[in-house]
Amino acid sequence: MSFQELGLAEPLLKAISDVGYDTPTPIQKQAIPAVMLGGDLLAGAQTGTGKTAGFVLPMLHRLMAAPAVRDTKGRSPVRALILTPTRELAAQVEESVRVYGKHAKLTSMVMFGGVGMQPQIDKLRRGVDILVATPGRLLDHHQQGTLDISRIEIFVLDEADRMLDMGFIHDIKKVLAIVPKNKQSLLFSATFSDEIKALADRLLNKPQVIEVERRNSTVEAISQKIHPVDRDRKKELLAHLIKSQDWHQVLVFCRMKHGANRLTDFLNDQKITAMAIHGNKSQTARTKALADFKKGDLQVLVATDIAARGIDIDQLPHVVNFELPNVPEDYVHRIGRTGRAGAQGEAISLVCVDEEGFMREIEKLIKRSVAREVVPGFAPDPKAVAQPIQTGRQTLNGGLRSGGGGRGGAGAPAGTRRGAAPAASRGPRGGGSGGGFGGGNRGGGRSR
Repeated sequence: MSFQELGLAEPLLKAISDVGYDTPTPIQKQAIPAVMLGGDLLAGAQTGTGKTAGFVLPMLHRLMAAPAVRDTKGRSPVRALILTPTRELAAQVEESVRVYGKHAKLTSMVMFGGVGMQPQIDKLRRGVDILVATPGRLLDHHQQGTLDISRIEIFVLDEADRMLDMGFIHDIKKVLAIVPKNKQSLLFSATFSDEIKALADRLLNKPQVIEVERRNSTVEAISQKIHPVDRDRKKELLAHLIKSQDWHQVLVFCRMKHGANRLTDFLNDQKITAMAIHGNKSQTARTKALADFKKGDLQVLVATDIAARGIDIDQLPHVVNFELPNVPEDYVHRIGRTGRAGAQGEAISLVCVDEEGFMREIEKLIKRSVAREVVPGFAPDPKAVAQPIQTGRQTLNGGLRSGGGGRGGAGAPAGTRRGAAPAASRGPRGGGSGGGFGGGNRGGGRSR
């Protein structure tokens, strides 16, 4: 099937041709016709499946087909709203809108925090057809009376699962209360949890449901490998791998912001160019780091899970889990950034004894064992004992212990914090029972 067969308008087909695409991905084959019909959509798609074009292209098609009713000064109202969890993802989605809509007479803008409001206000006053925004800044503008979204025709909630993980459920509900009831709504999520289904019930009206990849599947083109190593030799091992194998464009994941900073400083001391992106970095610094990384000017980008959401780089060859995530699904999100578009990718995990329980749960989720390879000179101490992992106010128990496997055995469930507050006070995904790995963790303690 080609994009022409999907019935997209000629200006869009020209833009698609300009960027060198000719065959739609599975999510695009299903989502584009569904959105063009005008109904609501609940779509399950992992990172890297082409989902952004899956909603941007038919959105542009529909807006082009029915020109806006402009005001007396010829300005267009905001007709489409795309809500994303992070600044980086918002910027990339809006870039896609501009790339695919470059032959269409539609305007767009991106809106997020961390930068001044006045330039955004000025753009809104000139009229914008398509707005891509993060929840907090959108609500700031609405409360100040600088944004009118009462004439939204199409509303997209992108990466809804991550929205919930980041604690945006209350902001989302506020947005739903101010957008028109009579609109087309599209919800995209990597997973269909109970929380996502509840949100879909609130937002969507008789939606078509599509899911193009098996939930939490990993891309077959990705070579996955574990390097066992002692906790205090991880930095040294990472530098050794980068230098000895001449790696470039390496995306490295850490759990916490301060850990990302320390690792970045170490790599730069080793003459390996590295920068960190996380919530404490200014938007200017984050944008520059990402741009330099994409161009190949920066060898290593060190990121936290939240900050990395939305990083979309073709042919990214290496993803390294410097620290394993305590939520197994996050492993799938992380490594899904390599091995895209038929390219071979490599996902390396540096695993110490403290994280063996995390690794067991990851292997259970992906339904396969990951190959282990001890790097000469970096064999871990066989007598090492697992220690609790401190992440800010949380204590994670990721080591294998007798009688409990990866879930912590006796005592506190793995992934809970000692002296934790009741689940209801810990954000939207408190998971207070601890029945699943990482229970009690998803509502807080994440680096943003």
